[in-house]
Amino acid sequence: MADAPQGPQLQSWEEKILPGRFDGQTIIVTGAGSGIGRATASRIAREGGRVIAVDMNEKGLGDFAAEHAEQDVVTVTANITDDDAVARIMEAAGAQVDGLANVAGIMDRMQPVHEIDQDLWDRVFAVNVTGSFKLMKAVTPGMLERGAGNIVNVASEAGLRGSAAGTAYTASKHAVVGMTKSAAYLYALKGLRINAVAPGGVATGIDGTFASELGAERIQRGMAAIPSIAQASQLAASISFLLSDDATNLNGVILPSDGGWSAA
Repeated sequence: MADAPQGPQLQSWEEKILPGRFDGQTIIVTGAGSGIGRATASRIAREGGRVIAVDMNEKGLGDFAAEHAEQDVVTVTANITDDDAVARIMEAAGAQVDGLANVAGIMDRMQPVHEIDQDLWDRVFAVNVTGSFKLMKAVTPGMLERGAGNIVNVASEAGLRGSAAGTAYTASKHAVVGMTKSAAYLYALKGLRINAVAPGGVATGIDGTFASELGAERIQRGMAAIPSIAQASQLAASISFLLSDDATNLNGVILPSDGGWSAA
């Protein structure tokens, strides 16, 4: 008798640092206190970049900075939905911002539209869409003036399909996809590149609570197709690639970094 099928397994992966890849560059990374944001900030810093590490989690940022005492890291405890906080981030970055990784995001409660509280809807869109928009708006004038700059937004498998999360999160990540593609098209002849990654299952601390019986029944069917769970450092590899010069001919790309989930 065949063994019972197992759930998705954590991928085996060994990070390979590329020294000097981001030498001389200042890159803002949001969500840097944990998970994918922290792994991305770490990767960029160890590859020579000056990292402006942003998060609301002051302790997480402090731990990150302590672990990277030999690298050029500036931490900013900030809520990216707040205009004054965005101004502080830009002040910390200084005159030139070469890249932006919009990683910060929050999950919904896996609910269909008729069960979603207005407060949750507003909160998900504020962080996942408006916060990313505010930072894009802040960095693009300088990039346009120099004729160079790279932005990577974090979308999601939920930005590609309707079966990966609740309605609020799914709608917010579709908005991130639209914002990415529009900006990429509009700035394509100005020297800017704007791309996004669409993670699948990733081992992070983001909350994925099922608060809906209907949502759980339907969404868990879609999640059954997840082939594997990625480490946060694997997403950092995808994000740092898109930020690097090696992605020179990629613009407006929504890169599924999902272990093949989107192929199912």
